[in-house]
Amino acid sequence: MQDRSTAEALGVSEEAVALFRSADAIDLHLDSFIWHRVFGYDLGRPHRGGFLGRGFFGHADFPTAIDSGLGGATWVITTNPFRRSRGRRRAFETNLRLLCTMLDEAVGIRRVRTAAEFRLARAAGEHGAFVGIQGGNALGDDLEAMDALADRSVLRITLVHLTASRIGAPSLPTSRRTGLTALGRAYVERLNELRIGVDLAHINRQGFFDAVEVHDRSQPLFVTHTGLSGVHDHWRNIDDEQLRRIADTGGTVGVILHAAYLGRRGVNAKTVVDHVSHIVETVGDDHASIGSDYDGSIIPPKDLPGVWALPRLVQEMLDRGWSDERIRKILGGNALRAIEALRG
Repeated sequence: MQDRSTAEALGVSEEAVALFRSADAIDLHLDSFIWHRVFGYDLGRPHRGGFLGRGFFGHADFPTAIDSGLGGATWVITTNPFRRSRGRRRAFETNLRLLCTMLDEAVGIRRVRTAAEFRLARAAGEHGAFVGIQGGNALGDDLEAMDALADRSVLRITLVHLTASRIGAPSLPTSRRTGLTALGRAYVERLNELRIGVDLAHINRQGFFDAVEVHDRSQPLFVTHTGLSGVHDHWRNIDDEQLRRIADTGGTVGVILHAAYLGRRGVNAKTVVDHVSHIVETVGDDHASIGSDYDGSIIPPKDLPGVWALPRLVQEMLDRGWSDERIRKILGGNALRAIEALRG
């Protein structure tokens, strides 16, 4: 009955809703926690947009993730780059404790660190919540501070975010051609030692390849939220050479849902699947995932205003004649395989 009512509300088939719910779908990047920090956005209350409509926030929260059938996600702590190094580290430690407490106390949510723990959560009917960091400078400039992450409470770290740091430079139209710094290279090597995932979303092209060069080839690389330049040429997106480097490590690429990175006009669920399809056509269907960046100050397509609308992506995939096996891989299987290869 729930599948039928959801299907009617979204204008999709019951098959699409049922497949989404049963696929253990994993969103590689949810930024909802940032708004809790900024103005007390209540992650324990359902949201369907904010006072800016579908723009910027109001896309995700704990009960909506559960009710929609989202099997898991990486809930992210985004670094404030304008703090001093010591202040960033203190703020991160505070925010990590806060987010972990919120996840631990949420009904129907289980905080997880490994693929095995995720499967246990799903077997119990719970949403499996990983924790990520966006902006490696969250830990200040001291590599020894990374030892605090040896408990694997953090699944992955996005090396850089929107501003340059002592690690490297972001992908921006004005970004210099400099790549990873010496600290950035050492940072990647330390992440490998701790088996914390290296996420190359946001980094500039030279920094991307520098990271690939020093990275442990036995561990998967991630680009958790991006568009594909092969579909829409944009400074924020990755090209086919970068895509192949991720696939070579057994990693996965999450397609973002920010309309500006997906196309020039008329962006919708079909456009998102065009980006997914480009990954499939270029490196096969073992390396495509979804990393929405919901609540990350994005403006999603009109027909994908929040996590509750994700079955529309499934419907588009079904309409293209894709097999259930391929769709399950894209929704969560590929992410889970990469996580398992990283840390079991």
